[in-house]
Amino acid sequence: MIKTFDDAYRFVLDKKVCTVFGSKKSPYPSLWDNTGLSEEKPDAGGWSPKVVAVWDWKTRIPQTYPEQIFYGKVAGGDAVLMEMQHFRNTHYPNAYQDVAELDTIAREVFEFIRLEPAYTGTLRKKAIARLACTKSQFDTALKKLQVSLNIVRSNDPKLKNDFWLPMREVHLDVALARSQDRE
Repeated sequence: MIKTFDDAYRFVLDKKVCTVFGSKKSPYPSLWDNTGLSEEKPDAGGWSPKVVAVWDWKTRIPQTYPEQIFYGKVAGGDAVLMEMQHFRNTHYPNAYQDVAELDTIAREVFEFIRLEPAYTGTLRKKAIARLACTKSQFDTALKKLQVSLNIVRSNDPKLKNDFWLPMREVHLDVALARSQDRE
């Protein structure tokens, strides 16, 4: 059972792909289901040791090892940690979808991010104001952009909330390799 940050890192490397909190529909193992920490909330309140650890690992592992671990979403919307070679060689070539193939709201949100990377809250406010969409529609568009591998969360540890960048800005080598494969 996973109990430490290093255990979690090795688990991701070993499994190649794992969900963060698990899903009955997912074919992947999860950090949550394989973590051997208490789920009991502290008497003083707050999150259980297990929630605190898994939440920390999903952010800190890709920040600490950006060349070895990718954080993103897979079809179905599950958040995953993925070994980078698997991401480069298998996942990206199979899952990438050009933003032009997505719906209007997703394309517009992508343009916001392409022109000015931003935090989720800032993007949501801009999308609701400019696109007259709902919070739910925005959240769906953001998920589609992650699943289609058009955007990625920044791994900069100075950024405390989800800050979105175009995938090509972070993983240009992967995107270029995919473009060359299709030619």
